[in-house]
Amino acid sequence: MNEGHTLATPRRRRGRQRGTPCLLAILSVAIPTPAIPLAAQDYEISAIRYGEISGFPLKGLLPDAPEGEAIDIALVFWLLENDERKVLFDTGFFRDAWLERFDVSDFLRPDSALAQTGITPDEVTDVVVSHAHWDHMGGIELFPTATLWIQADEYAYYTGPAWQEGGRSGGIDPDDVLHLVRRNLLGEVRLIEGDGVEFLPGLVAHTGARHTRSSQFLEVRGDPTWVLASDNAYLYRGLRERRASATFLPSDREGNLRALDRMLALAGDTLRVVPGHDVLQFERFPASGPRVVRLTGGRER
Repeated sequence: MNEGHTLATPRRRRGRQRGTPCLLAILSVAIPTPAIPLAAQDYEISAIRYGEISGFPLKGLLPDAPEGEAIDIALVFWLLENDERKVLFDTGFFRDAWLERFDVSDFLRPDSALAQTGITPDEVTDVVVSHAHWDHMGGIELFPTATLWIQADEYAYYTGPAWQEGGRSGGIDPDDVLHLVRRNLLGEVRLIEGDGVEFLPGLVAHTGARHTRSSQFLEVRGDPTWVLASDNAYLYRGLRERRASATFLPSDREGNLRALDRMLALAGDTLRVVPGHDVLQFERFPASGPRVVRLTGGRER
């Protein structure tokens, strides 16, 4: 099936992806997260821009967009802080091959971009992986002391069936998967079992509509509540107009629309649902660094 110009697929034809990773048979070591209520403490939330792709085909983000329309998109991950934890939602990427494939500009390696917040990689306590695509999971190596959180089905699929005949591994970097498995063997991976799970205090994972096998968005409970959509909603335009995002299968688009409705219901305001690649988040919120905006009120550093 033609996947179009999504971020899973480069804009020009490439050769076959590298071979199957050798450790992918090991699936069962990671520890499931407990499904118990946790005491919440409000998080301060920042968006961190580590790169940009110019002139990206809009149809690769909104499938019903006009042919030929293009936009600039931001490459982003998010920082959530409170007195107990420093959590990243996604990690960006750093491998040169992806820079070339997608003509990424204004790139700063994610650990260096994070430094603009005053936080070092070793201070990151947790990394929540929205999904396994190169531009979201591709920086997990840069945060070696963090606990990694990922949906159990996402982990199982991309460390196994995705690489078999008939599997779907577009946009997944085998090196990222190998690193994920190694971290799992060290006891540093936690599996989130499904939808609506509060896996850390105040952080609730919700599954979207198969942008990847089991992509997730993040509810950040507080006063008020925020939702970080990642690629379950690429753009404010898609949220505002209730338009499905580009997912692997057209049959999943109705499910994606239901996920959009859920995000809006959880947050209570479109402004508090943060899409995965919209440059407008860096215009709507106050800057706290050259590449950083603060979505919520912050403290002096």
